[in-house]
Amino acid sequence: MMAAAGGGRKKALLKVIILGDSGVGKTSLMNQYVNKKFSNQYKATIGADFLTKDITVGDRTVTMQIWDTAGQERFQSLGVAFYRGADCCVLTYDITNASSFRSLESWRDEFLIQASPRDPENFPFVLLGNKVDLESRRAVSTKRAQAWCQTKNSIKYYEVSAKEAVNVEQAFIEIARDALKREALDVQNFPEFPDQIRLDHRETTRPSDSCNC
Repeated sequence: MMAAAGGGRKKALLKVIILGDSGVGKTSLMNQYVNKKFSNQYKATIGADFLTKDITVGDRTVTMQIWDTAGQERFQSLGVAFYRGADCCVLTYDITNASSFRSLESWRDEFLIQASPRDPENFPFVLLGNKVDLESRRAVSTKRAQAWCQTKNSIKYYEVSAKEAVNVEQAFIEIARDALKREALDVQNFPEFPDQIRLDHRETTRPSDSCNC
């Protein structure tokens, strides 16, 4: 969603959804990027929660609204209201957990079904392989992850560490850039469509514990 800021600077609100299995580090990545904090204590996210961060991309002031979700299957049916209006989807897995990598396909399908983006083939997905600080325990090779991305319209892939802040900042900046590019293309290709609806977050969340997964 675009709006004019002071002095004519364009302002954007980007809704970013982070999806992946429980324990892959979704909340830790979000907290590292927004708050520059990491905790080894783990609590499962209940339902969904989000944090915001303002950044500058080119001539635009961008507010990134980053949504963290529960990875448990019983919470996968968070519903259309949660996914609606997403500008980018960040798929996340743990490089030491092959099962979390195999789940990526179902998470991607879940998003496309629930969000129903205008142009699903070109919707901006990004893949993050978390916990590169545990390289000695790696179960999914970089080559395997890159090959999977190639089969999904060459989505971008970053190996990151929420614990050591490796590539986290860079990945989220690229996420914002990709979402803005896609939004600009949508305006060109779908000028007859109104802006996507942004729901008040009180309607789309349930009370949640602070999670440091």
